[in-house]
Amino acid sequence: MKGFDTRAVHGGREDFKTMGVHASPIDLSSTYPIPDFDEGTRSFAALAGAGEGEAANSIYGRFHNPTVARVEKAIAGLEGADACIAFASGMAAITALLLSRRAQGNHVLIVRPLYAATDSLLANGLLGFDAEFVGADEIAAKIRPDTTLVVIETPANPTCDLVDIRAVVQATGKVPVMVDSTFATPVLQRPLELGAAYVVHSATKFLGGHGDVIAGVVCCSEELAKPLRKVRVSTGANLHPLAAFLIHRGLPTLGLRVERAQANAIELAKRLSQHPAVAKVFYPGLGTVNNSHLVGTQMNGPGSLMAIDLKGGNAAASKVMNSVKLMVPAVSLGAVDTLIQHPAGLTHRSLPVETLGKYGITPGMLRLSVGIENVEDLWADFEQALSGL
Repeated sequence: MKGFDTRAVHGGREDFKTMGVHASPIDLSSTYPIPDFDEGTRSFAALAGAGEGEAANSIYGRFHNPTVARVEKAIAGLEGADACIAFASGMAAITALLLSRRAQGNHVLIVRPLYAATDSLLANGLLGFDAEFVGADEIAAKIRPDTTLVVIETPANPTCDLVDIRAVVQATGKVPVMVDSTFATPVLQRPLELGAAYVVHSATKFLGGHGDVIAGVVCCSEELAKPLRKVRVSTGANLHPLAAFLIHRGLPTLGLRVERAQANAIELAKRLSQHPAVAKVFYPGLGTVNNSHLVGTQMNGPGSLMAIDLKGGNAAASKVMNSVKLMVPAVSLGAVDTLIQHPAGLTHRSLPVETLGKYGITPGMLRLSVGIENVEDLWADFEQALSGL
């Protein structure tokens, strides 16, 4: 198999030479002519009925799009998956995955902390699942005959806690495990190689990488992909081809972006841990999060996400958010620029206060998605924003 960076550059582009193009074509068709009736009916049955990934005729944009299929092939190659299914957002991807599991059972086990929108989707009962939140060490004892899925996120949002994927897979037996690996990217972690059944990414983040696209993907076996595609056809949660083009364009630099951002994060984490205004830095590279020992085995590196807990609480967090000049006070992550946000007041505000406290999401916590800027410029911005606290 070719190296990761080579696959990132050339994945989904294998036929460009034959086509005589150097950049990915964007197919904006909403419908496709059907020159042969029998071929058309077979294609319709394959895509809409059987959940196949391709057919002789794309039929309709909700069934299949060549530009989307290209980026799916490229991402599947990076994750070592048979298939990748792309959706209009990360939450659309997770919703479709859950719906695709309904026929196998109604009970879902979820390990906190994780992205608050995923947490809320399961906790509020919108999809009708019996959602049970457990610790990773409780999974084996909580498996039931109707357990259809185990959901984990590692590194976790926003604390960057790590979950041992192999251990969870072993504890679940035949129940499939879904890993949200958005923070890690396939550069640093490939859950399918560790036994997970599904790996999910908010492709809005590192895979897109430039803050200009919203998308989600699920990578899995072809057997598991078919029900997911059928849900996508039925619900219309398709990724737009222009968004697919933007993600595909960003993939060649994925490894470079992740490695540069990670190098910056390692340096900033060290300096922040020594700053008098900072009570704690949550970062796998410092050994300050749960299961930090998995860096170097499960993960190839500690990543570029971290959280800091300020001694001054909410007032200090507000002061820093309002004072940064280079860093961008905004939600989301994985862009080339450094983003800083307040989980308790923004991304995780929908969770009960007691839940936030239980998992260390304090009023003084700020989550930092480190970008690829010069690290000394980032540190200078932090120093001026933290001054006076």
